[in-house]
Amino acid sequence: MGDSGYYIPALAMAVALAVKTPALLRSWHDPLQRSVCTLIALSGLVFFFAAPPTIADVNRLTGIANVSAPLVYGLLGALSAACLVVIIHWRGGPPGRLRRTARRWITGYGVVIVALVVLFVLGDAPEERLRDLDTYYANTPFLREMIVLYLVSLTVGGVAMDVMCWRWALQVHGWLRAGLLIIALGFLCNILYSVTKFTAIVARWSGGNLDDLSTYVAPAMASAGMQLSALGFCLPPVCQRVGDIWSTWSTYRRLGPLWHELRPLAPPKDRAVRISWWSPAELQVTQRESDIHDGMLALYPYFDTEIRAGAYEAAVAAGSDPVQAQAEADAAMVTAAVRARAADPEGRVISSASVDAAPPASTEGPRDLVRMSLALRQSPVVTAASLSVSGGPLNRGFFRPR
Repeated sequence: MGDSGYYIPALAMAVALAVKTPALLRSWHDPLQRSVCTLIALSGLVFFFAAPPTIADVNRLTGIANVSAPLVYGLLGALSAACLVVIIHWRGGPPGRLRRTARRWITGYGVVIVALVVLFVLGDAPEERLRDLDTYYANTPFLREMIVLYLVSLTVGGVAMDVMCWRWALQVHGWLRAGLLIIALGFLCNILYSVTKFTAIVARWSGGNLDDLSTYVAPAMASAGMQLSALGFCLPPVCQRVGDIWSTWSTYRRLGPLWHELRPLAPPKDRAVRISWWSPAELQVTQRESDIHDGMLALYPYFDTEIRAGAYEAAVAAGSDPVQAQAEADAAMVTAAVRARAADPEGRVISSASVDAAPPASTEGPRDLVRMSLALRQSPVVTAASLSVSGGPLNRGFFRPR
């Protein structure tokens, strides 16, 4: 793996951490936010400090040959712990149990990191090795134990992650399951990394030479595993967010017919606050719903409950279910009221209504504005209702309750 194979992922992790930092500052007390940011930071540090040029620079700056080895191994252990903690908090549960489980993993890997440093200090590694330290010092006392310890700790973390991800994936669906399966695949690559390293080391112990497995094949597996794991962690929240945005804009679009029908009754110039076109989708939907409610408020004096009751019966007779029939009936009443309002430019109906009279409330709960809006274009019942104020069949009792 070339040097860019280390630095490009490190840069990507730095950008991701910069993007996540504002959310971390806003939700500092959220353990999931903290653990995710820690995971991103450690991933970037592992890639950065595992790059051969960085290894050489650290060794030169400290004046200690191969001091990068316990540094990189310790970062890998910390990364394993961070991944486990993220999964623990992501899955959720009683806060006390989550804290205890996370603390056990953190403590266990903390002990491993300390042991790695102690073993390196006890060992003797005078010749700098930038890419093949694991096999070059595979038979050196204390360094041999350090190398085995870090590989065992990575294997334990990988197996634990795979078990937790698979168990959880069997209980969920959608993007979360896909993300968990990708994470499991990524940590399977990490397990294969350890197996490949062990194979090369055991070959050294038995007098053979399979150093290329450790020097070239294993790092590629580790890089693939970490990038797959990062993709798995990012996929569910990103896709959920994209899905939410799509759903919100879909709601905004489907509210269009009803909004256009009522827009003349609540013109934009009358808004207390104007919403820009670049405002968030949720705010755009809220503004459109507010305009619809304002328009309906202006139409209350023209609402005809007989038209609504007749339209409801007609919709049910046409095969609509009760919820859809209610939306069609509301839409029919609204569109008939719009026509009636247009036929009363002087506002005689409004002036004759009691000033203190409260708007009539629906006895069937809040109206489904999206269903009403779709019914304006799709329902023949609503089309018939639009004729009710112009001599159409509604005025002749077509929709009146039987």
